Amino acid sequence: MRIAGLVFGLLGGFLGVLAGLLALGIGGLGAAFSAEGTGMVLGGGLGAIVAAAVGLVGAVVVLSRPGASAVLQLLAALAGLIAVSLFWIPSALLFAFGALAAALSRRGRASRQPRG
Repeated sequence: MRIAGLVFGLLGGFLGVLAGLLALGIGGLGAAFSAEGTGMVLGGGLGAIVAAAVGLVGAVVVLSRPGASAVLQLLAALAGLIAVSLFWIPSALLFAFGALAAALSRRGRASRQPRG
């Protein structure tokens, strides 16, 4: 299950970076035409890129610390939804599946330890 958490997290992170760049592009285009609220869109794009970075870190640490990975990926999924909402849905789903896989691998590991 850890490999699944890694794959889902990496895919979610890469799609999240693309969503953040898309939001930055739309915000920049709006700023070029002096539209209102472009600062909020640009801030959301930057927030999405930061959330994607947090999710990528969560994906990378899944092999050594699945519990921390699950928390980081869930945090990234929620933060990205707040930052850029609709653009983030594919990444949020991938991060949620990655967090679930990491949490399930943590539970399986604890039950296999010898009692003693």
